[in-house]
Amino acid sequence: MKLTDITNSFSNLNKNDLSKIGELSAGFEQNKQFNNGQEEDSFSNILKQSLNEVNNTQVSAYNAMNDIATGKVENLQEAIQKIEEAELSLKLGLEVKNKALGAYKQVMAMQV
Repeated sequence: MKLTDITNSFSNLNKNDLSKIGELSAGFEQNKQFNNGQEEDSFSNILKQSLNEVNNTQVSAYNAMNDIATGKVENLQEAIQKIEEAELSLKLGLEVKNKALGAYKQVMAMQV
């Protein structure tokens, strides 16, 4: 997967459309790299794991919002905490994407 694919996926993301992240994580699971039967700790695998974690927090927050809306929530504080955690993890993911994109642009602008 290329950096532009990840960038496009993040830019097309909105709060009500979690299917994009799910599609990304499904694609990542198919592209795992193995070294002697063990998964490599490459940058791409770390990025994939991080995106999966962001996806899981977004899904958890979405479920918490549904529980609040339907009155099924037992502990309102936990539900709000899940929503806030998901918001922060998404903001962090977007900032990491912006920094990576900035670094990529700087490298591409270098003259050899």
